Amino acid sequence: MSHLNWEKISSKYIIQKNWATLRVDTCRMPDGTIIPDYYVLEYPNWVNAVALTEDNQVILLRQYRHAAEEVVLELPGGCIEENESPEHALRRELLEETGYEFDEVEFLSELYANPATAKNKTFCFIAKGGKKVAEQKLDRGEEIDIELVSPEKLKELVLNNAFGQALHTSGIFYALFKLGLIS
Repeated sequence: MSHLNWEKISSKYIIQKNWATLRVDTCRMPDGTIIPDYYVLEYPNWVNAVALTEDNQVILLRQYRHAAEEVVLELPGGCIEENESPEHALRRELLEETGYEFDEVEFLSELYANPATAKNKTFCFIAKGGKKVAEQKLDRGEEIDIELVSPEKLKELVLNNAFGQALHTSGIFYALFKLGLIS
């Protein structure tokens, strides 16, 4: 499919901050058409997981998300730091956000949030055998309530549109399939 690839002629950063990096590219399409102002958001790559405790409860989070201006039900996860593997980032985020460590972590999927305008990917996992080993170590600006639900309740919640984050919803469906709760 390389015949569909665009050629990037030039690229210029408009803003480069921790949570807001925007560049504008000039591109040439395969038919020769020039696209002079194609804007691309660059975010870090992310991880999330359906995280099951050793007694088979799913760990969910509730936290305020300012862009949406509401409290959202989510999976644990976060940003992958530079030179960090997705699995290591996930284990770090799980420990920081929930205080749990996990016996097993299995990769489920790799997804773009929106490949038309955003460069980053999300790596979704299922984690099993979680044991509470510490208290939460939240970042500045994070306030997170933890909820434990059964896998069957997770299925009910996702089917009733209880999750506000599309990439978390995708990860949940992959995990429910893996757990044999949907086919």
